[in-house]
Amino acid sequence: MIVMKLKVFFGALALVGVATLAIAATDPVLMKINNKEVKLSEFEYLYKKNLEQQVNKESIDEYVDRFVNYKLKVAEAERLGYDTLQYIKKEIDGYKEDMLSPFLTDTELQEQLVREAYERMKTDVDVSHIMLSRGRNKAEEKKQIAMMDSIRNCILSGEDFNELVMKYSVDRSKENNKGEYGFISSGVFPYDFEKVVYDTPLGELSKPFVTDYGVHMVRVNGYRPNDGQVEVAHILRLFPKSSGVTEEEKQAVKAKIDSIYNCILKGENFDDLAKSYSQDFKTARDGGKLPPFGRNYMVKAFENVAYSLPEGVISEPFETPYGYHIIKKIKNIPLGTIDDCREAIEKKIASDQRSMMPIESRCEQILKEQNYRKTDGLKDYLLQEMKKHGGFDSTFVTDVMAKSNYTMFTYGNGIKAPLSLLAPAINPKTKVASDEIAAAVLDASVDRVARQEIMKYYSDNIVDLNPDYRNLLNEYRDGTLLFEVMSREVWNKAKSDSKALEDRFEANRSKYQWDEPRFKGVMICAKNDSIMNEAMKMYRTISSQPEDTITSALNKKFGRNIKMVRSVSKRGDNEMIDYIAFGGKHVESTYQGYPVFGILFGKKIEQPEEMSDVKGLVASDAQDALEEQWLADLHKRYKVTVDKKVLNQLKKKYK
Repeated sequence: MIVMKLKVFFGALALVGVATLAIAATDPVLMKINNKEVKLSEFEYLYKKNLEQQVNKESIDEYVDRFVNYKLKVAEAERLGYDTLQYIKKEIDGYKEDMLSPFLTDTELQEQLVREAYERMKTDVDVSHIMLSRGRNKAEEKKQIAMMDSIRNCILSGEDFNELVMKYSVDRSKENNKGEYGFISSGVFPYDFEKVVYDTPLGELSKPFVTDYGVHMVRVNGYRPNDGQVEVAHILRLFPKSSGVTEEEKQAVKAKIDSIYNCILKGENFDDLAKSYSQDFKTARDGGKLPPFGRNYMVKAFENVAYSLPEGVISEPFETPYGYHIIKKIKNIPLGTIDDCREAIEKKIASDQRSMMPIESRCEQILKEQNYRKTDGLKDYLLQEMKKHGGFDSTFVTDVMAKSNYTMFTYGNGIKAPLSLLAPAINPKTKVASDEIAAAVLDASVDRVARQEIMKYYSDNIVDLNPDYRNLLNEYRDGTLLFEVMSREVWNKAKSDSKALEDRFEANRSKYQWDEPRFKGVMICAKNDSIMNEAMKMYRTISSQPEDTITSALNKKFGRNIKMVRSVSKRGDNEMIDYIAFGGKHVESTYQGYPVFGILFGKKIEQPEEMSDVKGLVASDAQDALEEQWLADLHKRYKVTVDKKVLNQLKKKYK
């Protein structure tokens, strides 16, 4: 349980990014524990994190003592082989994978995208739109862009936007809207389309731009504040077919929806009518309730009614392309804070082209960090080799490139990448017009191969290349081992030695005194009064038997219809026990779903009668004593040396 909580905590820390440590060009050894080096960067990372979590700041000297004890326990866990246990190794290996992704992502850019999306969500934009097809290839696409540019010039010269939409646009919605989209919201349209819409100034035309759907141009006509989402329930009576509905068929559906509406006017329950008569079968069983939605997610007629209704009001029947509806407005949902919206925004980003932007940005950063350099004159070298070979063909790729040790780029600390790495990334059957073009294509492919090679190198060696990752991984690994060794060597040993606990209690009774009485006994809860009466009747017939025998017999007979809670509680610990044992106020609530409760047996006691009454306190003291002795033994077993010079330099930094 605690290991999993640690994993969640450290995982959340990694997802928001870890600030790069300001470390020197060298990372000196601060201390050695059992001859194992502890670098300054690791100590400083944990010390800074410790400072952030404290109200009263701990000095470096104070922290050194705690840090050494922490590392001694980890050293003992390693000596005992806990780091080789399969479930521990699996836990740590899984965390390595979980925490790698954030270090391969530009988390600052990721956050910028979230904030950009949220800022856009605050405003809807009134947009007019015209679209041309992209064409079948780059040449045709270029012509279409030029065509859109001509249309733009016509509009700027005074020609009517809507007439040009009807004449040239391939957007099928133009038959209904003549290119007038009206107000659109952020998150509804593809990001590349949305970006142009929100970046185009009021009253202006965008330049032509390309998406996967075509060549576009938009005009921004106005803005309005986002009015959030709405939650409604509806009753739907469908038209008999999706198109070509006759007037007679419409009237028949209208008559049915009107009869339902009359029932509402007479006071019948909307939810019950929706369950019985709505033909939106997905929502009917829930009283017609729809998930909350924003602008542009429903057909306009439905959206307009949903937004215009006051909360709690039921609309008259109205028509949409699907049929006739009656809406009950449940509530308006204003736009929340960025934290309220973050999960939905991040989900949207992960599903569109923005998902790769932080990864690509981080890739560029890593290439710079790893000193990526493409060899000057590579293209000339390739052209020269082609001429020696007799031109570009499949054998040039397989016999020349694939066997070449020529350095096409370098990275890291002088690592050389041979030309042979490029060969598997090239289609040897590619047809090119000339060797010059082939050399240019090959030269341009080097960056792509370099990205793959360097990112793999970085991922494989991130422990050595990234101190943030290394320190976070060490923290998690050591924390996992610490939990394991403390559980086995201290916590479980102290709790399981019943005789030692009894002896400690008897020898220190005066330490385990209360300042107010406790109720000691068993509370019984039941599903209803009759079950409670039967249980108490049975109890009276076996009340002379031992407590464990009584509770076992009752559980066997009544099962989940009753619940028994053994407790040593003071006033204020449990409101049910307060009521039945301490004369507290009457409790209307239930205990874990059991509405009837009372005392099975028990009494108020002024002071602990036996060790079990204060077992938690006694066990805690026993654990502290055992840990103190254990640490003393560890200090004798393992040699600890601290470089005072390095430590003093760090102390000056945090004065």
